Amino acid sequence: MQMATEHDKEFVEYVIKSLVNNPDKVEVKREVDEMGVLITVKVDPSDMGLLIGRAGSTAKAIRTLARIVGLRNNARVNLRIVEPEGSTRGVAPRGPVTRDVDDVVGELGV
Repeated sequence: MQMATEHDKEFVEYVIKSLVNNPDKVEVKREVDEMGVLITVKVDPSDMGLLIGRAGSTAKAIRTLARIVGLRNNARVNLRIVEPEGSTRGVAPRGPVTRDVDDVVGELGV
């Protein structure tokens, strides 16, 4: 019976491994508690952009599909994507970046 209850995990793992460049580094863990099912995903840091997608669209789609698979099995499924160590996502400076004209011209090779 255990195998029948893990369709959500198998589905999420299959989809993510199909999207990323390093499928061997994908880790998917499934936990069940009173709130429902929590599927935790870890990928290689270089694959985070592929997993998240533009403006989070890919991650949102995977979350939606996982919830649908869960509903078919009478379970509330949530997906958590773990940001890998060393990730620079979210570390970029906020606001306008001031640069010297000479630096910009130098980058252009003019």
